[in-house]
Amino acid sequence: MTRICILLGLLLVASVPSIHAQATNEMDMQALGDQPGYVPNPTDEQLDFVYQRQPVFYRTTEAPGTIVVDTSQRFLYLIQGNDHAIRYGIGVGRDGFQWSGIHRISRKAEWPDWTPPPEMIERQPYLPRFMAGGPGNPLGARALYIGATVYRVHGTNQPQTIGHAVSSGCFRLTNPDIIDLFPRVPIGTKVVVQHAPAL
Repeated sequence: MTRICILLGLLLVASVPSIHAQATNEMDMQALGDQPGYVPNPTDEQLDFVYQRQPVFYRTTEAPGTIVVDTSQRFLYLIQGNDHAIRYGIGVGRDGFQWSGIHRISRKAEWPDWTPPPEMIERQPYLPRFMAGGPGNPLGARALYIGATVYRVHGTNQPQTIGHAVSSGCFRLTNPDIIDLFPRVPIGTKVVVQHAPAL
């Protein structure tokens, strides 16, 4: 019994640096803030392999064509059927801006304009009140609007934030990934957002 306790204690101590490093990295990403006008170059959009778009085995009862967002793992899955999905790395809502639920895609836009909501302006008064769509727009190349919420699945001009919890509740993909996802998702597509709080 003592050996088991010692082993568990060593495992816990060994995991503290990685948990601390992840929390520090999340704070670094949040410190970036929104950067309207910044235009990423193609090398910025090269993600770590784990966050690159790829077909994966994914067991689910959801119908093909459904979008499943796993906020704790930082992945969006487009269900293909037969226990397979296309997995995309995403950026998710930071603490206090995470949510879960079931909705449908209500609207789609290419190079969407961005009008930050009043709550966001209150938190970040330096933001523009309106920004036309284009490469430097924080919504990126495409946007899929989620139901009647203020949330979207969209591109980003900050690809370095993929895999992190930095947004105000939206789900961001690199521009190449949202351009790939966009034609695969018709209006009316079911969106399942799963959020398991970190322990």
